Amino acid sequence: MGKWSVLSVVLVFVASPVVAAEAPCREDVVYVRGDWGNARFSVDVADTPDLRSQGLMFVEEMPTMSGMLFVYDREQTVSFWMKNTLIPLDMIFADGDGVVQRVHENAIPGDLTSIPGGRDIQFVLEINGGMADRLGIDEGTEMRHPAITADTAVWACAS
Repeated sequence: MGKWSVLSVVLVFVASPVVAAEAPCREDVVYVRGDWGNARFSVDVADTPDLRSQGLMFVEEMPTMSGMLFVYDREQTVSFWMKNTLIPLDMIFADGDGVVQRVHENAIPGDLTSIPGGRDIQFVLEINGGMADRLGIDEGTEMRHPAITADTAVWACAS
């Protein structure tokens, strides 16, 4: 590979987070950002009781930058468990403004222990176990998705 080809690959890799941060919102994408940088996850949305109950049960593998976004009608106290879940997950609990309040890392597959998300939680992003730590996602990280109401979101979708 020539010098310019290598440079082009490096520039695309370095510029990708900026492009992702400015991309338009889509139902199947969650953006997260913090002091560590930003990231984009392809997601399935669980916004009904039936979809939230099913969650990621019986999923045998999930692509690296994928996950599931649980959306509740309002802020509330939430807790999760890993019944019938086959892969380790990180659970990212955010309030109605899209600000992460708690991260539970590497939930154990099949574990029936309750995992509390806290009070005033409206969104939960589940991603592959260990990914939150690798990226630096922690309390204060901001999420962007069309389900997060623009008038309260700290990082709103463009109208």
